[in-house]
Amino acid sequence: MPLFMDRHDLRVTPEEVARAHDRDREVAPKHGVEFLTYWFDPDLGAVFCLARAPAPENVTAAHEEAHGLIPSEVIAVSEEAVLRFLGNLHEPADHTEITTSFRTIVFTDLEGSTAMADELGPSAFMEILGEHDLIVRRSLVTHRGREVKHTGDGIMASFDEVADALECALEIREAESRARIRVGMAAGEPVDHNNDLFGPTVNLASRICDAAQPGEVLVSDVVGEFGGSAFCFAGPNALNLRGFAKPVAVFTLIGHRDREGAPALT
Repeated sequence: MPLFMDRHDLRVTPEEVARAHDRDREVAPKHGVEFLTYWFDPDLGAVFCLARAPAPENVTAAHEEAHGLIPSEVIAVSEEAVLRFLGNLHEPADHTEITTSFRTIVFTDLEGSTAMADELGPSAFMEILGEHDLIVRRSLVTHRGREVKHTGDGIMASFDEVADALECALEIREAESRARIRVGMAAGEPVDHNNDLFGPTVNLASRICDAAQPGEVLVSDVVGEFGGSAFCFAGPNALNLRGFAKPVAVFTLIGHRDREGAPALT
């Protein structure tokens, strides 16, 4: 049966969300729906539900009967994508366990890969690409990142915590390698008026990575805001990114802050 994720824009308490989810599960069988779990982001006033159902209309109907809180968006998702972006599914024990769906999406890219492959030949190029993959994957393990997919000359990954993503990027930047790696990242919610899981965030992170120079880590303004207390950034700079109508504010990751708030040596 298909899998769907929906979004509710609500100003509610964790207790109210937990009660609504319990009611959803009570009426769900009448509509052929199985509610699996939910995520709650109180700062944004957003609730995201994951359910199996014959169609999105069934999910909406179950919500309507349960409590009348109609989702603003319902999108089809794959279980593999949900697990890679959000991690293992976990049903909150009660209202005291708030699980957020906010994720940081990171792209790495082996700069000049096409020209490098032509210049070095397939065998030598694959060795350098292998160095890139090993550096990135080791750092993902160390800093609790999940590989979403390999893009051919880079890796897309997801992090639960902004700080872990930034630590990972610093480690990748400082690794000794023949691979000229650039990194871009953005952060956001899974369903944002689109039909693709983390669609706008993935697109922004990818375009930011495209704009980075080899050895450079560029981040969105949201990442810079969340990481500003522990990490030092330069900028913002307004960049014209492909697919974006207006210039986008982007920060350059410099390093850690020391106790006085200045960038620490890396």
